[in-house]
Amino acid sequence: MHADVDQLFILPPCQEELLILREEQDFLLINKPTRLLSVPGRHPQNRDSVISRLQVEYPTASIVHRLDFDTSGVMVIPLNKLALSNISKQFQARTVSKHYTAVVAGILTQDEGVIDLPIAAGEGPKYKICLERGKPSTTEYRVISRDAQANTTRVLLHPITGRSHQLRLHLHAIGHPILGCEFYGGEFASAAERLLLHATDLHFTHPASDAAVFIACEPAF
Repeated sequence: MHADVDQLFILPPCQEELLILREEQDFLLINKPTRLLSVPGRHPQNRDSVISRLQVEYPTASIVHRLDFDTSGVMVIPLNKLALSNISKQFQARTVSKHYTAVVAGILTQDEGVIDLPIAAGEGPKYKICLERGKPSTTEYRVISRDAQANTTRVLLHPITGRSHQLRLHLHAIGHPILGCEFYGGEFASAAERLLLHATDLHFTHPASDAAVFIACEPAF
């Protein structure tokens, strides 16, 4: 599920806390819980979101990037127009570096690799791999550990592009869907109580000082 999807149904309330990892004059660094929207959904009862929670205490907070409803992890939240403009340009220029941790079905035999498959809109909230009409999409991966008994692999993912559902689709396409993925997980959709995908770290340039900013937060799974 993606924040852009027209929310025609009421989502269950998210009981988990949103954690502020670091507070600066220009931005916040937070850890988003799973099953919380980044911005309010279109359904009036789906108001609860990262930005609506934060604006209670930080009225100038704004969204510069999003994580899927089911994905947890680190986000940067600009607190003024200068920071919003500066960090937004960094995302557009793809100079922001992000890594995700995921647990996937099966044993990945290669220790690292690159998935380069174009992505296009599919039916409803889904997307699809489409060689004819898809937009170029690239994901680097590296195996963290393998669990032969559970038949799963923990991987570190580095999306070079930022397409919707990119990581889920790319891993599904190579035969290793992310556990708990209701859209592309197939038989593994119910293999975990949540989507086992977490934005683990974020690396960008400070909008005021130009210093390097790095934040990391390990997943709860």
